Amino acid sequence: MNYQTISSEREGAAQIIRIERESKMNALNIQLLQEIGQEIGRLQDESGIRGIIITGSGSKAFAAGADIAEFAEFSPEKAKKMSADGHAVFNSIENSKIPVIAAVNGYSLGGGCELAMACHIRIASDNAKFGQPEVNLGVPPGYGGTQRLAQIIGKGRALELLISARTIDAETALQYGLVSQVVSFEDLLSTCKAYIEKLVAKSPAAIAEVIACMNALYSDQDGFDYEIDSFSNSFGSPDFKEGTSAFVEKRKPEYK
Repeated sequence: MNYQTISSEREGAAQIIRIERESKMNALNIQLLQEIGQEIGRLQDESGIRGIIITGSGSKAFAAGADIAEFAEFSPEKAKKMSADGHAVFNSIENSKIPVIAAVNGYSLGGGCELAMACHIRIASDNAKFGQPEVNLGVPPGYGGTQRLAQIIGKGRALELLISARTIDAETALQYGLVSQVVSFEDLLSTCKAYIEKLVAKSPAAIAEVIACMNALYSDQDGFDYEIDSFSNSFGSPDFKEGTSAFVEKRKPEYK
């Protein structure tokens, strides 16, 4: 695929999607979101990929918000379409059967923070900054920020950050549970790739079902019923047969 705002390359079991708007602090515009959505969709059928990493080019920003100049003159109707389209892209990330890691380098604000929260796992460099400053522009977040932030760090902390537009550093984000790990910028990508390499020994089908079960909790489905069905259906899968056989035979499983 020939993209204008992102690059995507394979490194072992990992696919690295990099936002390529460093001169704009990797701000998210409509084209960029469309290209991320296209690439996430394409990768779902690629063999051998055990994890996807999304990061920003350079060291200053993962994505320092949306490209305000692009939508400053939008009508409510155009804004609604932009928001809905953005939700569709972020939902595709959240529902990816392949785990998606946000490698947060530098500023992750507004739409950038929402992009990171749509990923399954967030690992931050020690210079990372997080925030949802939309109220400073006279609007609430539009790409899922009011929903996912509360899901991840709890309603009280989420409301405080959203209302105050306060920016927090990487250590505070770790304390709040917004990220799972903080490392140096130099170690950020290698840490994310090492995490994905550990997944090679796990069942990709089971990982996909764990993601689906977790997402069912935040949907209109009954998460417990979904888990029962997911668990029982897995007994007919090749991964279950391989995993149980490997356990009985005291060897490492080889998942296809």
